[in-house]
Amino acid sequence: MTNVNTKNEMSRRKFMGLAGGAIGMATLASMGIPGWAANKIKIDPESLEYLEKETDVLVIGGGMAGLFAAVKAHDAGAKALMVSKGRLGSSGQTPFAKGIFAYDPSTAAMTLDEFTATVSRSALGSNNSVYTKQMAEHSLARVNELKDWGFFDSALYNKSFSKPINERNIPLLERIVITNLIKENGKIAGAAGFSLDEEKVYIFKAKSVILCTGAGGFKPNGFPICDLTHDGTIMAYNIGAKVTGKEWNDGHPGQATNAAACYDGWHGMFERKPSVNGIEVHHDLGVDLNYMAYTNGNPVQMGPPGAGESNPISGGPYIPAEFNRMSSDKPKDGPEDGKKPPRGERPEKGGKPGEGDAPPGMGGTSVGGSSAGMSIHKSEGLVPINDKCESTIPGLYAAGDALGSYMAGAIYTQIGSSLAGSAVQGAIAGEAAAVYSESANTPVISKAKIKALQEEMLAPLHREAGYSPAWVTQTLQGIMIPNFVLYVKKESMLKAALAYVEELRDHHAPMLRAADLHELRLVHETKNMIATAEMKLKASILRKESRCSHYRLDYPELDNENWQAWINIFKDEEGNMQFEKQAFNSWPNENLFHQI
Repeated sequence: MTNVNTKNEMSRRKFMGLAGGAIGMATLASMGIPGWAANKIKIDPESLEYLEKETDVLVIGGGMAGLFAAVKAHDAGAKALMVSKGRLGSSGQTPFAKGIFAYDPSTAAMTLDEFTATVSRSALGSNNSVYTKQMAEHSLARVNELKDWGFFDSALYNKSFSKPINERNIPLLERIVITNLIKENGKIAGAAGFSLDEEKVYIFKAKSVILCTGAGGFKPNGFPICDLTHDGTIMAYNIGAKVTGKEWNDGHPGQATNAAACYDGWHGMFERKPSVNGIEVHHDLGVDLNYMAYTNGNPVQMGPPGAGESNPISGGPYIPAEFNRMSSDKPKDGPEDGKKPPRGERPEKGGKPGEGDAPPGMGGTSVGGSSAGMSIHKSEGLVPINDKCESTIPGLYAAGDALGSYMAGAIYTQIGSSLAGSAVQGAIAGEAAAVYSESANTPVISKAKIKALQEEMLAPLHREAGYSPAWVTQTLQGIMIPNFVLYVKKESMLKAALAYVEELRDHHAPMLRAADLHELRLVHETKNMIATAEMKLKASILRKESRCSHYRLDYPELDNENWQAWINIFKDEEGNMQFEKQAFNSWPNENLFHQI
């Protein structure tokens, strides 16, 4: 942002005073302040229709986790209602996922306990073994149900997802943006949002809520997460839920040629019918590529995941020898801590789709940052207090990428487990929420709270002037996406980026404007991304070690003495962001954590 205190000596208070009026707008425009403009409102906020709906279980999200949450909640006897920001089976990351893992005990080469232990070795202990085993144990049943619904017959999922929803007459509202969760008397009470297509505002009263809202990022190019911005996580955090996993990074690269063309870069993956994967534990898609680019410069050639680089490098993220595909040293019982295996050489030309065991996007010359802002699947989201997907707020559940279950740990360990995990966790959360709702009363939400929620939700539509969410998002991307900030980390750069993000949080977010319902959606998404950026930077500063998909140049080694723990994030009574450690393979109610 242009410094308004230099040439014209304008104070912050004077700036704020002028911002609301015509004189202020003219002054700001003459000073060339980026992103600031009058709000040319296209709808009348006062004419919006307000609707209230009641249900036992409110499922937010229309992907794989949401599908099974709604179906299993209904089958367990609860009245379920499904709300999605997009279209059923066609939004978020679900339509991109084409492989689903199934553990078949009749053919599996290892037992459930052996599979769980192997994943734990690859994840360097960062997985929650209960959720790892749970995913495998129930995966085959979920896959068989999907077969019955026709999931594997088409590359498009709306028809197969609609089958069980329509058969059960489960109400579904699509293209509804949920902006707030509602808590009363320490328990979940519902949610509030608005329609993208109709001038309607919704208040949902619910005995229980299941967040199936996915993960998110900073709207990067090259990966299909542009409509995911951690909405569920931040809404839950804002009402007091604990969240986790913000320091980890998804390492999916994009194609250097036409990097923003997600459809082209992923080699027709969107046109493929889904298929079933068997057991194959890996240690993939962390930040190896980012470290190679940081050390050697671009371009970087990609081959099979886990392969080395064409110009061998020393140091960098630790890969357990057992899971380094180019290493001949693969001990069955796991690597010796701190020992870096030799790095092989990448092929001069990346593998074509389907060759060299390279998944789509991993062949040829690559570019990083295509999934910027997203952690490893299932490693971030709401902190579970048990194996029922229950959060730290009674009645609030989460499943899939909205739940910080650490099912696979802080690195990709099993191809297809993400989709399987979403199906399994959605089913478990649905059944658990239905049981909870049996003994819960229909919540009473005061008119004063509803009015306050509506005013907060629609405030950007009432601003006469302000910052555009598109400009603030672009500014945030410029701060967070650089390789030397988000992926290859050191304290000085993390703190520098944090100063910028805190400025966006304190000064720009409160003055975001919206001219219509589409831009109102962008405002709320931008606020959620700013909160996520603050969490990622602060958690990355706190974790003074390198492990899996978190790499610190200034702390390059594993620290098993101090950091065999997850970082949880929560708000204190004053609304300040706080952090705590929770020991690996523990639950938060076991008091095996401490505030940091």
